[in-house]
Amino acid sequence: MSDSPVMSDTDMSVFPSTRSVRATVVQASAVFFDTPATLDKAERLIAEAAALGSQLIVFPEAFVGGYPRGATFGAVIGNRSLKGREDFRRYHSSAIDVPGPEVDRLASIAARYKVHLVIGVIERAGGTLYCSVIFFDAQGQYLGKHRKLMPTASERVIWGVGDGSTLPVFETQIGRTGALICWENRMPLLRTAMYGKGIELYCAPTADSRPSWQASMTHIALEGGCFVLSANQFCRRRDYPPPPDYTFAGEVEEPSPDQVVCPGGSVIISPLGTVLAGPNYDDEALVFADLDFGDIVRAKFDFDVVGHYARPDIFRLTVQDHPVAAVTFVSKQSQEVDKTAGDLRRMSLSK
Repeated sequence: MSDSPVMSDTDMSVFPSTRSVRATVVQASAVFFDTPATLDKAERLIAEAAALGSQLIVFPEAFVGGYPRGATFGAVIGNRSLKGREDFRRYHSSAIDVPGPEVDRLASIAARYKVHLVIGVIERAGGTLYCSVIFFDAQGQYLGKHRKLMPTASERVIWGVGDGSTLPVFETQIGRTGALICWENRMPLLRTAMYGKGIELYCAPTADSRPSWQASMTHIALEGGCFVLSANQFCRRRDYPPPPDYTFAGEVEEPSPDQVVCPGGSVIISPLGTVLAGPNYDDEALVFADLDFGDIVRAKFDFDVVGHYARPDIFRLTVQDHPVAAVTFVSKQSQEVDKTAGDLRRMSLSK
């Protein structure tokens, strides 16, 4: 399996703007520190969503690997505790390689239920973890990934930053699909890059359950003229390991097992700003809606942010979309330069 993004050869021009897609956002908790059990739960939820006729299924941020809400990893300025280092080791063990066996399993699940799948994972790359989203088509083809460009606040203690090489929008049989994660969605230039790629199904896995998040999602739907599908986990304290193994910092007192620590708020919004489903703050749920792609054209009649409403004569965005490596080896290039210099010297002497 290659890690290079695979672009579908679907010609979107053959799909009229009158097409309709049923989409589901999954609102559920991961099984923290237990990736095999999380994958089992994901398969059950995908089967349920597929039974509803869903063609696209979107899972929350960090669903596979877990969102370590309330954890400190023993980090303070200038020091990390021994327990915090062990907590990070366990978290690292719960992450997945992309590609890798867990990716293979998710691909087979997507193929079995014939669904397009977008799911948040904690990606392991050596000693560094990334908050990522991975994409699959309904044939079970792994399409590629997006790494979160800027983790928020204390997330930067445990997650690395992505670069411009993983900002895909995939042309699929159901529409142009991409994703930004949580507060990345507040980055105007990043959103504009996605609009520039013609995104239609804008997936927004998140860990933000505050009411203000809904305003952001509505704004993006209107600004981009796209469908916005935001999936968040619904978690109670009991969904995390019990204390003292795992404690919630920043709370006046440790939450009770049944206390809700993340109420969700998963939602689907149309390009016209209409809430099609959700937000749900009640429990784990499958939030689904039928998406009328005619709404994209209807919305862009008013406002096309990178089309008739753009002013490229005044404002232009340049995106550095190449990989950025920490180490680059140039020995081969140096050898070629040395060989060329030697050839020139020999030519000079022969004259």
